[in-house]
Amino acid sequence: MATVMQKIKDIEDEMARTQKNKATAHHLGLLKAKLAKLRREILTPASKGGVGAGEGFDVTKSGDARVGLVGFPSVGKSTLLNKLTGTFSEVASYEFTTLTCIPGVITYRGAKIQLLDLPGIIEGAKDGKGRGRQVISTARTCNCILIVLDAIKPITHKRLIEKELEGFGIRLNKEPPNLTFQKKDKGGINLTSTISNPSLDLDTVKAICGEYRIHNANINLRYDATADDLIDVIEGSRVYMPCIYVVNKIDQITLEELEILDKLPHYCPVSAHLEWNLDGLLEKIWEYLNLTRIYTKPKGLNPDYEDPVILSAKRRTVEDFCNQIHKDMLKQYKYALVWGSSVKHKPQRVGKEHELEDEDVVQVIKKV
Repeated sequence: MATVMQKIKDIEDEMARTQKNKATAHHLGLLKAKLAKLRREILTPASKGGVGAGEGFDVTKSGDARVGLVGFPSVGKSTLLNKLTGTFSEVASYEFTTLTCIPGVITYRGAKIQLLDLPGIIEGAKDGKGRGRQVISTARTCNCILIVLDAIKPITHKRLIEKELEGFGIRLNKEPPNLTFQKKDKGGINLTSTISNPSLDLDTVKAICGEYRIHNANINLRYDATADDLIDVIEGSRVYMPCIYVVNKIDQITLEELEILDKLPHYCPVSAHLEWNLDGLLEKIWEYLNLTRIYTKPKGLNPDYEDPVILSAKRRTVEDFCNQIHKDMLKQYKYALVWGSSVKHKPQRVGKEHELEDEDVVQVIKKV
């Protein structure tokens, strides 16, 4: 492990020394690819018998969505969990009070959201320090991440945590790169682009592919992609998820400082101890999770507005709705009647490919 760590440090030092310009782009691309491979090497031993996942880290996924609280020790993650969910996570003013992963559940707008209080991250977690590896690998399974920051030193903490999560292949508030990468049997590396003068040139692409021992591939850029984007696509193990920066302990800063923080994107200022703006935080979590509530309507009865079926924004067809209720439901499916914003008529008869909108009412008609 020490040798891999040393290699990572050497490459990072060399990248810091190298000036960024067109002449060095090829060299930097090669270094970035080497770095991504070494980082993956550090992460893979965790699946073998060497390092156990640790008590409390194997948390069963429950509810409709999973939200992880990530942050440095003693920024108020446990207090936030206690106030939002009523679950008891030990709270104290010294560092590393929480040593395992503690789950809690919030019921909000009919959806059950699982909230995980993860142990504090220390700098260097991505390189296997502390319990960072288990913390961040649990964070990868979440639908949304809350990075909890201390209002007194938010920006420095924010950059450090982002660097740790990026090192683990978690991309915050980003979309997957809009480029296609296809391996082939022969013909070398072909680079095509729909934009003029892309910053990635053929030499850099060949160097990155060569590092992964890929000598024949078609790459099509649909926007001005970087070397990092190409490496992310080749690695294929990247997780893209929404993230909210929760600035805690705002009772300890002035109004002027709070106004500056308010201009930053994806931020939500709270005071967990005094319960300030927790409603605003829940509202923001709901917005970032982008869930869809669908109400069921049994034949001849009123819709059940108490217990909606929760679907994700990417999978919200009538077919997904039926699978969520029961896997055998589609076998008896004839058609569905839908009331709501996704249809023109009230009700409208639809097939199983129909996309539903938030708060639609659905009645499934079965085959006789």
